[in-house]
Amino acid sequence: MSGFSRDDAVDRVEAILETVDSEPLPVPVREVWIYGDLALGLDPVDRLDVYLTKDILMRDEPKAEAEFEESHGVKGVGKSVRAEWARAHPEHLRANANGHAAPEKCLAAQLLADDEPVHLEVCNARFEDNVTQRLRGARLREDYTQLLDPRGVCLWSDGVRSDDALEKVRNSELAFPTLSGALEMLGMDDAEAQEAAEAVHAWRGEQAGATVRGDVL
Repeated sequence: MSGFSRDDAVDRVEAILETVDSEPLPVPVREVWIYGDLALGLDPVDRLDVYLTKDILMRDEPKAEAEFEESHGVKGVGKSVRAEWARAHPEHLRANANGHAAPEKCLAAQLLADDEPVHLEVCNARFEDNVTQRLRGARLREDYTQLLDPRGVCLWSDGVRSDDALEKVRNSELAFPTLSGALEMLGMDDAEAQEAAEAVHAWRGEQAGATVRGDVL
């Protein structure tokens, strides 16, 4: 897929919200945000950017780990992702390079199709907190592709959907500055903000299909 019409992008977000609201998930999800093109009111939406705030699963069903390591070759089920979810959705079980169940990859497998232009960010921290953390890290590493676009809208929090926010997104009623302008508001000077925004746009333009990133703060 090359992108979404605006209406299709909002419909796609609503489908994600419905899944989060009604189906078992690999880890508890507390918030769903959208940011980037859809939040800005663009039409078409080249890529749909979604942010999930999740809880870290500490101890769910540790005894299930051996079960899934034997049956699926994946470690950590019952510790990092729910065992009950893995039994219900074994087709969505995903592991990281070390063979451990990866919550962000499991969420992406359940929520997204491989070929659709959607980027999913998954973190235990709230969107605003991660924006600040990623900004700090990007500046320290001089790698602006690590930035998280701060222009976001919360559509779902602790089981409650914000129909008002969703309607404003659908009708392009929200006003945001340019990315460089938003980064200046976060403390960058004009030259750095312009450089950072160009790096983010270039990186984003190189992405294809469904992509996912997981953070733990």
